[in-house]
Amino acid sequence: MDSLFPRAICRLKPAKTPHLLPRGLPKRRRGIASIVTATQQPVPFKDIPPFPLRTPPQPHPLPKPHPPTRKQPLQDAKPFSDFLTDKFSRQHDYLRISITERCNLRCTYCMPEEGVPLSPASHLLTTPEISYLSALFVSQGVAKIRLTGGEPTIRKDIVPLMYEIGNLRSKGLKELCITTNGIALHRKLDSMAEAGLTGVNLSLDTLDPFQFQIMTRRQGFSAVIRSIDRILEMNRLGAGIKLKINCVVMRGINEREIIPFVEMGREKDVEVRFIEYMPFDGNKWAKGKMMSYKEMLGLIQEKYPGLEKVRDELNDTSKTFRVPGFRGRIGFITSMTHNFCGSCNRLRITSDGNLKVCLFGNAEVSLRDLLRKGNNDQPIDQEAMEAIKQVEMDRRRALPGDVQPLGYGERERELLGLIGMAVKRKKEKHAGMGELENMKNRPMILIGG
Repeated sequence: MDSLFPRAICRLKPAKTPHLLPRGLPKRRRGIASIVTATQQPVPFKDIPPFPLRTPPQPHPLPKPHPPTRKQPLQDAKPFSDFLTDKFSRQHDYLRISITERCNLRCTYCMPEEGVPLSPASHLLTTPEISYLSALFVSQGVAKIRLTGGEPTIRKDIVPLMYEIGNLRSKGLKELCITTNGIALHRKLDSMAEAGLTGVNLSLDTLDPFQFQIMTRRQGFSAVIRSIDRILEMNRLGAGIKLKINCVVMRGINEREIIPFVEMGREKDVEVRFIEYMPFDGNKWAKGKMMSYKEMLGLIQEKYPGLEKVRDELNDTSKTFRVPGFRGRIGFITSMTHNFCGSCNRLRITSDGNLKVCLFGNAEVSLRDLLRKGNNDQPIDQEAMEAIKQVEMDRRRALPGDVQPLGYGERERELLGLIGMAVKRKKEKHAGMGELENMKNRPMILIGG
């Protein structure tokens, strides 16, 4: 019976011993199990070292991607919209939208002293219409939108409008900017930054409070300075808002301000751009009042002979310079003496809904009228816009899938066709100084700065 006891134990054990026994244990003999001999005493359980854990299989490491080359952005770029490309191969990815004709200043070079006749409210683009057109242009490759006026900050719903447009960043919009006189900017700046504001062009033609009142026919210099200081303060905290101050220089009026404006950049991270005086309806332009870029540059070089040229970015309208040791920079917008038409990438929509392909051109087409065609030619509010979109969606669901291009409804196709036609008619360059003086054009305030 004693000889059968080990056999009973053997039948209760697994048929096959695991292969994970630690090294040093006696190997199990094949065949019938026998009583353990005195020379092969079993190892106490507490002395058995722990079983080694199996290492899970490791995936093969993926090859490291090559660093992007300089050509990579071009290789990855999508074809640019033909609707926004003119016959000189200029691609228009910058849209300026005037959102009001009204202004709280009366600058002499922008508005006639007697004012301008304002359009009826029903003729102006509504917020849903501006948002719709913004989305349409972004879908075609526009990467930068600037809101202008008039004075855009006096529009009551400018912040909600900026939120609407700011949401287009997921669709390809990279920059959302405004051009402003700065009077009311400081009160709305924080909300605008939250909405996606990336750049401010601030119009200021003098650093003298008394001269400011003469040139603008209004008070408000301290409010403008407060707006500038607030932007600089926000930038020190990381806001990253590009600040440019635009100064229109007029001989006999404010050319003595050039050097003080340059000095502004000694401690402040700001770019001051000096603009050649341009002719528009009602601003009493005269060639003798225009101070050319070369004259302004020469005046600055007398004071700062070490003035250095800075490499300009693609499509820049400004020739940029810096004074060594200064934080800021200066630039010159030379529309009258050295045009930059060859690299123009800008389109404009006026506050009454006209597309203007050139600042100095007087040809315009109405996007507003075509947009409102589906709303009995009435202004489109948010409710009407949603209803129009729903009708278009229902209509498209009823059509076979191959009847129309995916993503475009009838209204979009008509608008893009009109936009493309206007862009294709854009001239190679605008008229010269002598012709511009006598050419009929809107006052600057009705175009959008």
